[in-house]
Amino acid sequence: MKTIILHSQDLAIAKLVAQHIDADIQQKRTHFRFSAHKNIDLNALRARFKLDFNLAPVHFSTDQAALFVSDMDSTLINIECIDEIADFANLKPQVAAITEKAMRGELDFDSSLSERVALLKGLEVATLEKVYTQKLQVNPGGQELIDFLSGRNIKSAVVSGGFTYFTDRLATDIGLDYSRANTLAESNNRLTGVTQGAIINANAKADFIHELCRLNSINTKQVIAVGDGANDLEMMKIAGLSVAYHAKPIVAEQADIAINVGGLDKIIDLFDE
Repeated sequence: MKTIILHSQDLAIAKLVAQHIDADIQQKRTHFRFSAHKNIDLNALRARFKLDFNLAPVHFSTDQAALFVSDMDSTLINIECIDEIADFANLKPQVAAITEKAMRGELDFDSSLSERVALLKGLEVATLEKVYTQKLQVNPGGQELIDFLSGRNIKSAVVSGGFTYFTDRLATDIGLDYSRANTLAESNNRLTGVTQGAIINANAKADFIHELCRLNSINTKQVIAVGDGANDLEMMKIAGLSVAYHAKPIVAEQADIAINVGGLDKIIDLFDE
């Protein structure tokens, strides 16, 4: 028996789905579930109904979830911060092209980050404030998800190949417990074109999860990890449950759960409420 989640509250569509896959239907507070005896092609359902469908995880118990870790850029928030910083130097197309290739796994992350940061040399540090206040927004459902997790005493963290200026401030603003990212070096109120310390790459993201697990006396099987780019794959591999959020194909193919249509609050549906 397989349980399929329809991440929608539309009863009419739910009835159509139940008929289409010949399955029993169960209405939950935020979504619908179907019990099917046969294998179901989720991609076919997604394509036909233009909604998010997932198999309810059988290897992960939400009752045991203790830590939620999310990527920041294009996952927890709506932008790639480095691209928007570059926009103030009229370099967004060049930087964004590198970012896109890196997120698809087509470029080495460390070298691509260094290349992009070097293009920011000379920009005023005040540019970061403009990006945060003028362009950055939490993705739909993000605040609702963090509030839900907090209500269940599940710790939350953001980890990013981006920059501490944004992760630390975001953590404070939306109520995250932990944050980690790269630090942009500056001098005389201008960016120097380099980062300080070790780069937060895919391996560093996974290491951060291990660190938080030790700190909270939990194991990685109690972790939900969410990301959208190749730089998130290592932390998603070690987590008990991996979620691809509006992700690149290389990530969506490897994740346990894929959210391609709805907001971050669709993750709440996994808690069977």
